[in-house]
Amino acid sequence: MDVFDTCHEINDHLNRRDEVGARNALIRLLSDMEQRKEPYPEVLNQLIRSTGLFPYMKLDNVSWEQRYVHAAFEVDVGKGRATLHREQSLVLGKLLRGTNLAVSAPTSFGKSFIIDAFIALNSPDTVVIIVPTIALMDETRRRIFRKFSREYTIITAPDTELGGRNIFIFPQERAFGYLSKIDKIDLLVVDEFYKASKAHDKERSPSLIKAIIKLSKKAKQRYYLAPNIKKLASNVFTDDMEFLELLDFNTVFLEKHELYHEINGDEVLKGQKLLEIIKPRSAKSLIYAGTYADIKRVTKIVIQSMDVVDRPLTNHFSTWLRENYVRDWPLADLVARGTGVHNGSMHRCLSQIQVKMFEHERGLDNIVSTSSIIEGVNTSAQNVIIWRNKIGGSKLKDFSYKNIIGRGGRMFKHFVGNIYLLEPPPKDEDAQLEIEFPEQILGDLDEDQDGDRLTSEQLEHIIEYRRSMSDIIGEEEFARLRRDNVLHDSDAEFLLHLATDMYNNPQEWNGFGFLNSSNPDHWDRMLYKLLRFKSTGWDGQFGHIVAATKAMSGNWRLHLSRLLDGLADSGIGIDDFFKLERTITYKLSALISDANELHKIIINPDVDVSRFVASLSRAFLPGPVYSLEEYGLPRMISKKIHRSQLMDFTTQDFGLNNAIKQFQGIGFQRMAEIDSLTRFDKYVLKFFYEGITPLDDKPPTPRTAIDPRNGGSLSTA
Repeated sequence: MDVFDTCHEINDHLNRRDEVGARNALIRLLSDMEQRKEPYPEVLNQLIRSTGLFPYMKLDNVSWEQRYVHAAFEVDVGKGRATLHREQSLVLGKLLRGTNLAVSAPTSFGKSFIIDAFIALNSPDTVVIIVPTIALMDETRRRIFRKFSREYTIITAPDTELGGRNIFIFPQERAFGYLSKIDKIDLLVVDEFYKASKAHDKERSPSLIKAIIKLSKKAKQRYYLAPNIKKLASNVFTDDMEFLELLDFNTVFLEKHELYHEINGDEVLKGQKLLEIIKPRSAKSLIYAGTYADIKRVTKIVIQSMDVVDRPLTNHFSTWLRENYVRDWPLADLVARGTGVHNGSMHRCLSQIQVKMFEHERGLDNIVSTSSIIEGVNTSAQNVIIWRNKIGGSKLKDFSYKNIIGRGGRMFKHFVGNIYLLEPPPKDEDAQLEIEFPEQILGDLDEDQDGDRLTSEQLEHIIEYRRSMSDIIGEEEFARLRRDNVLHDSDAEFLLHLATDMYNNPQEWNGFGFLNSSNPDHWDRMLYKLLRFKSTGWDGQFGHIVAATKAMSGNWRLHLSRLLDGLADSGIGIDDFFKLERTITYKLSALISDANELHKIIINPDVDVSRFVASLSRAFLPGPVYSLEEYGLPRMISKKIHRSQLMDFTTQDFGLNNAIKQFQGIGFQRMAEIDSLTRFDKYVLKFFYEGITPLDDKPPTPRTAIDPRNGGSLSTA
């Protein structure tokens, strides 16, 4: 395109006060000039300034005035400075003045910069950041740790000792374990706060609202973030906050290709169109499949139609997957062809490794994903391909669709994101976020402390629940359970039902203590009883959950491939195992923990299965090994480190914080010398160390490892 003609067009948009049109034309021009490696004329910097995209300004041979404007929007974002765009600066300014903000902005807006800048400039004592998933927790932790771990204790696990100044990062379910440790909060951040609406997350919205209520009482200032919300309906959680709708401020341009018109529902033709986009390997592509079944369909197409790539990273990763999981895993075949998979079930370290490899030039070209890619990580790509217009079993709605396509493009990397629609998009809607008070959490609230948020009917509900539970367990015990947030389930009516059953039918709970048995065959009766008692919300058949629980008891002792082979005889494949392990470590352990607390009060105080609950919650792995997977270190590498005797993960009271300190003390160089570690093990270990190493430390250099800075080739420095 002709630069000066386009500049005239951009200026015409600005004269008509059509800033969105001006910005779109400008971004496309910048993309074209970037491809041609063409220098900016000074007028272009002026237009960039007029549209508020200050980070895009080039400072070579420009006037002092342009340099001044650029510098005026430059801030410390922790161990470095960055230039904010106009709307980022607006949000940061309001936060620094103490305003409570609820912000709706595009995916490419750069919201994390604002949090980092606030911490760097304001030096708060306590920051709490609520994120929707473990994957996003680790991504946020890595960024925050590298920038601020010299000044703050970064806390994601309950066993971490608090420092003088602290930054807490966790999903909402973990918030309740910290409440007694936090006296005051200088800034409470709730990322993806739209999930407080049951329309967007029916299962988890009650626990998020419960966390918001309890944390807000201690918060001096609040900052809630979400994409794609046009209006925020009046509600007791955000009525005292200023709502900023900044959806029109885009930093990249999305070019849509409506291929579904040609495809017209033909699945074979759709597969051909997909291959036309990804086969040239000329750009990174996120393929939104929508369902697990469609991930399998896309996997089959890629494996049958695309060649294996000869790259060190993919070769080693593919081999590593076969050796550590199952030899015939389709994911290994997919990785060998430069494609990965992201979903909410697989081991978190696997998702993290694949995202890292996707962001590397000579790593993965494509990632096939469910909705986990939009709520689990902050990654983006030049191409976003909508393979299926569904989210699970439901039709994809406009809100989620915009969130997915918002992954297209990235500042300074892809000015233009290509959106390939292989199925029709949903109808355009002006999303209004409505957050209702969930009745099931009322029993966990206090009529005095929370009364200002509640109706008279809700207050009556709380009082009646307190009376009913107190009649069973006593007023003191009820007060203790609520004060210390001992019970995990957010559904107070279920907890009352559980307590009532124990009170009326204590004989049916005989044998509860058998869960402490070292023989897994003794667990069957009580596991089935508990699963049937809470009959909904499980990701698997009851028989499969029990079989997987018993098999997992050998997680540390057995090679994972052997454990998976044994489960295959029960009809449980590797993808089923991932779902079951997540269900068991989170949902089943929480249920048994609640039952244990009530059983001690109502039936027998001498029976305590908390040791079993602790083992269950960490997949029967010792000490911090399961938590380290959230940090990007797979259990099979932890086993090799343990066997080398460089670290002992079975030491009593050895928690995550202890392990991190030991890793930092030993250092990557010495760890990488463990003989049993493969080259890919060392690549993963280096990735793990990057997440626990401050930015001002010299990065570790492997003696023998895959060097991602050199196209994934092997380094033997």
